[in-house]
Amino acid sequence: MKNQITTIQLRENVKQELENLKTKKNDSYEDVIIRLIDDSSIKKDKIKKLLIEQCKEMYDFDLKVVKEWENTDKEMNKYIEW
Repeated sequence: MKNQITTIQLRENVKQELENLKTKKNDSYEDVIIRLIDDSSIKKDKIKKLLIEQCKEMYDFDLKVVKEWENTDKEMNKYIEW
C-alpha cells in the first residue's frame, strides 16, 4: 500500500510546465516532482545555514558594542546617580 500508484489532476498549463522541467526525454512527471522537492529541501537547508551564520555575526557585533560601552557605563555611574 505504501508505494501504491495514484493519479492526480493537473491543469494543462501545469502539466506543460512539468514537461518543460524534464531534464531527460524519458523523465516521468514523478521524476520532475521529486527533483523539485529535493531542490526545495536543499534550498531550505542553505537558507537555514545562512540565517544561523548571520545571527552569529550579529551576535558578535552586538557583543563587541556592549563591551565598548561597558567602560563608558562605569564612568557615567561615577558622575550620575540613577
